[in-house]
Amino acid sequence: MVRLIALFISIVLQIIAASIALRFMKLTKYRLSWILLSLSFVFMAVRIMIQLYEYIRGTPSFTWEMIDIWTGVLISFLIIVGVVLIREIFISLKRAEIDRLKTERRVINAIINTEENEKKRFAKDLHDGLGPLLSTVKMSLSALTDKIKDPHGQEILKNTNHIVNEAINTIKEVANNLSPHVLTNFGLSSAINAFINKINQTKVLEIDFKSNMENQRLENEKEVVIYRAVCELINNSILHSGASRIEMELNKHEKFVTLQFYDNGRGFDTTRLGQEDNKGMGISNIETRVKSIEGVFILESNPGKGTSALIKVID
Repeated sequence: MVRLIALFISIVLQIIAASIALRFMKLTKYRLSWILLSLSFVFMAVRIMIQLYEYIRGTPSFTWEMIDIWTGVLISFLIIVGVVLIREIFISLKRAEIDRLKTERRVINAIINTEENEKKRFAKDLHDGLGPLLSTVKMSLSALTDKIKDPHGQEILKNTNHIVNEAINTIKEVANNLSPHVLTNFGLSSAINAFINKINQTKVLEIDFKSNMENQRLENEKEVVIYRAVCELINNSILHSGASRIEMELNKHEKFVTLQFYDNGRGFDTTRLGQEDNKGMGISNIETRVKSIEGVFILESNPGKGTSALIKVID
């Protein structure tokens, strides 16, 4: 009786398994490997039905026994061939994943390039459009200097001239931050040095920068990504960490370029980045940009122990 119940349960389970496998055939685009595996489930159910028939019949039959044995052989053959061929499905899945990642990188690169091109256009419009207008205003003010004799008027003119100079310098600063000409003309190391020198002049914190890439260039996209990442890391240290010192090294090795960053700030719990949108957004941007050039970005930090970061890019 127990055997009879077991046979019935086995038949039900095998029929369910065969039905599920047959439904998946469409998803696998009717690949031969899955068809063979599905047939093996079907023949398993048939084999158990044969065993149930033999059990109910009560009298052993050599013919049905041989059918049962050869059905088992057929099932084994179908499973072996199916398993051997099923790697084609995994290869297709892997190929689809690689294509997805490539498409994702192309989209991200297109977004980054569009963003950088817009920054360059805006910087050029500021420098070439508004800059000359302010320079003309400055010249006009200079021409009025000899014509205004009133001391109060001279003071107003002097203050106005000072404000115009500040506006011209601000436009140059904004245009350079949007599209650093040093990065375009002299490369990554020089651009980072120029940015760091401006920070060091403010005495907000001290930045120590070392590099073996003074006269070496990378692809434009890689230089832009690393430069933007450096700016973001430094800005995060200034705004959030309370650091007094930053150490950075940019080095080119045989096959890759590394940027190592460390600040002695208060640090933070990196597991909270996803919960703190304001703090996590900059880090997320760095990760996305670095990933777009097939690089690696690693950030480590602990409360009270500062923050360190590593960017590694294939040259």
